Amino acid sequence: MSKSLVIVESPAKAKTIGKYLGRDFEVQASIGHIMDLPKNDIGVELENRTFEPTLIVSPGKEKLVDQLKRAALKADHIFLAPDPDREGEAIAYHLALQLGTNAAQRKKIRRVTFNEITKKAVQDAFQHARAIDQDLVDAQQTRRVLDRLVGYQVSPLLWDKVRRGLSAGRVQTVALRLIVEREREIGAFKPVEYWPIDAILQYQAPGSSAPEPTLLTARFLGIDGERAVVETVSQPAVPNEEAALKIVEAATRAIWTVRAFEKKERRKSPPAPFTTSMLQQQASSRLGFNVRRTMGVAQRLYEGIDVGSEGTVGLITYMRTDSTRCSPESINSARGWIETKLGSKYLPTAPNVYKSKKDAQDAHEAIRPTDASRTPESIARYLSQEQLKLYRLVWQRFVASQMTPAIYDMTTIEIDAASDRTYNFRTTGSVLKFDGFLRVYEAEDEEEDRLPEVPKGARLPLASAAQLNKLAVDARNAKLAQARRKYDLEVARIEARNEKAGPRGEIEPIPEFVEPDIPLELRPSAVHAKQSFTQPPPRYNEASLVKVLEERGVGRPSTYASIINTIQDREYVVKPGGPRGPFYPTEIGVVVCDLLVKNFPYIFDTAYTAKLELELDDIEEGKEKWTDLLKGFYGHFEEELKVAEHEMESIKAMEIRTGEKCELCGSPLLLKWGKFGTFFSCSAYNKKDKSSCTFTKENTEGKPDLNTPEGLEAEQNEEYCDNCGRVMVLKRGLFGPFMSCPGFNEDPPCKTIRKLSQKQQQKLNAPVPTGEDCPLCGKDLVLRQGSYGEFVSCSGYPKCKYVKQNLIEGMKCPKCEIGDLAERKARRGNIFWGCTNYPKCDFTSNYKPVARKCPKCKSPYLLEKTLKSGVYLFCPNSKPAAEEVAPKKAAAKKGAAKKVAAKKVAPVAICEYEKRIGDAPPPRPEPAAVPTANTHGPILEKRKADAELATVS
Repeated sequence: MSKSLVIVESPAKAKTIGKYLGRDFEVQASIGHIMDLPKNDIGVELENRTFEPTLIVSPGKEKLVDQLKRAALKADHIFLAPDPDREGEAIAYHLALQLGTNAAQRKKIRRVTFNEITKKAVQDAFQHARAIDQDLVDAQQTRRVLDRLVGYQVSPLLWDKVRRGLSAGRVQTVALRLIVEREREIGAFKPVEYWPIDAILQYQAPGSSAPEPTLLTARFLGIDGERAVVETVSQPAVPNEEAALKIVEAATRAIWTVRAFEKKERRKSPPAPFTTSMLQQQASSRLGFNVRRTMGVAQRLYEGIDVGSEGTVGLITYMRTDSTRCSPESINSARGWIETKLGSKYLPTAPNVYKSKKDAQDAHEAIRPTDASRTPESIARYLSQEQLKLYRLVWQRFVASQMTPAIYDMTTIEIDAASDRTYNFRTTGSVLKFDGFLRVYEAEDEEEDRLPEVPKGARLPLASAAQLNKLAVDARNAKLAQARRKYDLEVARIEARNEKAGPRGEIEPIPEFVEPDIPLELRPSAVHAKQSFTQPPPRYNEASLVKVLEERGVGRPSTYASIINTIQDREYVVKPGGPRGPFYPTEIGVVVCDLLVKNFPYIFDTAYTAKLELELDDIEEGKEKWTDLLKGFYGHFEEELKVAEHEMESIKAMEIRTGEKCELCGSPLLLKWGKFGTFFSCSAYNKKDKSSCTFTKENTEGKPDLNTPEGLEAEQNEEYCDNCGRVMVLKRGLFGPFMSCPGFNEDPPCKTIRKLSQKQQQKLNAPVPTGEDCPLCGKDLVLRQGSYGEFVSCSGYPKCKYVKQNLIEGMKCPKCEIGDLAERKARRGNIFWGCTNYPKCDFTSNYKPVARKCPKCKSPYLLEKTLKSGVYLFCPNSKPAAEEVAPKKAAAKKGAAKKVAAKKVAPVAICEYEKRIGDAPPPRPEPAAVPTANTHGPILEKRKADAELATVS
């Protein structure tokens, strides 16, 4: 039979799909994109305004592309099956460019998409293979070009005006702008004083045997039917203490009565299935997952998990969507489970249908379980803790969306306090009458009874929501019961008289029972007013930022995670409170935002960015040409770019005179800009004069305090790989520590990395005292982290530059005979020995020199090497040295290079001396196993327990 090649993005997805397709299909992974724009060039044609991108094979993917090409030549059919969105379509297009090198190869290429990775869905998709959708490719390519134009032409301006290494993003800058503007709203906010008034009332039902009355809490509404209003305050209140005390005094001596009460039924409908943004928001608020972690775990659930006898199966549908639509098959599956497990009263007569938000792409379904009968409990043993939590959230939301509404009994009691005037109070509450969809999924916005605080001296318990509803019922029932008793007694009396009167006597008519009217009297226990102030708008956290981005049309489901990750990785914002914590803009974030918004008011406008998203949708639907969008965009952008190049303020050269004085010399302090932001510097400082005042002081004004318990707690949270979901590990590179996926060096590799924030790097690189004193200045020696590993130096650096070195005792450099020999570490981590008199002496050795003469050739030293067979001494003259050694070129002066003739070194006689002096050291222990999604957390204990139970049974 013919052999078919299938290409997907990830190895996990390839493994799952391979089991469904059988032996006639070879499934390989592209590990994401295989082509991209070049990094060292803008890569977009601008001279003729064609905007044609220059695509190259991504660095490091050459070997993989060659492997795919070889497999494609052997295959009779090639199926490209990346994810069903713009990004996936672009990956398929790039694969087709590489594999379809001729007409025959291009004819074999087909595109397949599926919204869920189940056997049925995958096999059906291959029955409906299609050509690559060029409109989808153009939409993704347009976004990539837009981002490249902004990033590669605005970022150099920031390097020149602020600091090298900064970068600007088209959408990320808008998100940063929202955070900065919210911070300014908070800073400019002026609180308004208001005084809400609450009353605690006692109620004792007639005939009740309860030892203590029920306490009823009521909120002040107004006077004589007119609502009390304080400007900018939503709840009824009075503006000051004087007015509040007058009302409290009058209400305390008033007569309290229940004027009216109303009991009505309220129905709460179930929420729609998850879209990407709602999943990210709910996972943040309910589970404490940040957006990065949510999408990483969802990716694993989508690509497939081994669930025992079923094998590897995708548990949820594709997790990047803004649609609430679900397939009829999935709805029928959910309705079947509801009727079987919960009963018909939880099943609506017709399926619930939900409308997607305006401008939703609706390309594929909402996020839902691939099989509603696969409950979280039934597969819990196969999932890690975070996978189980997220799957349960998705499953509950989807099943609940096809259930009946919850029904509440809402009670409202209107109360009057009659004194010199009538003071109006109200209390409300609700009691769940029928749980409906709440049986499965508890709504996030579920109403809670927020009762006023109990004032000092109040000893009786406050009424709960259930008690509040019962109170209203009891109030009416008590009145009814009292009137009924009077009515029944009157009826009995009339019947007795009529019976005595006989048939010929006067018959007295029996009256009709009439329901009594309110009022019902209450006794006040306490009336109190509380001084309050309006609060500023809350800072954005990850959930609320995703929500506002979606509401304003900025970005799309596939971009929310990268937007939030980027502004954090660039250190434009910080989030010290953990996943649920708020964003604070950093000083550099505020500076970058202000410069970009001021100089590019059109490009970084929120409404314009949202308009571009709609135009990208039009390109996807074939309504607009991608070049037309880019021409319109670049016209505005080019004009703003020219103005910004001449008028953008230089923050580097900032020197602002302040009213503060230098603590050392009394000169005025200047506010300057440095590598880590603004700082105070003495105006008497002169770079050329070493004796000038060097006083500096940190500027803390307007900077958030990150040394909070929440911030310390947040730093302890584990990081998860965006691609494979594994726990990331800390590594050290040439440029400092960073977080890396444990699969970085695997084949194929997962090269996900994340830079650490400046604060995290400082914490990891903080000097550690060693308890020793510096031999030069007497200060403490500390252990530091450098580019080449750990080293010990003086804590008085830079005034004292002592660095402790591992010297070979009793031996001088055999070349210059002046310096000592010290252990060094190269960039790649290997150890060597060199002269401390460097650069005057360039002696180095890859083996440790030993101060012993060679017994054969009388060399002044020997070398020590360690092999598996033991430790050996050998002569440094064991290899011929008759090589021409070209010295380094002398430093050029004013561009004129000096050529130095190479010196010839006389050949040295070969010495074969070698002696074994000891055994090899024991081998190093094996490194600990890398935690993965299947071994990390409580899943391992669950599997062990299950295995033990299976053994016992």
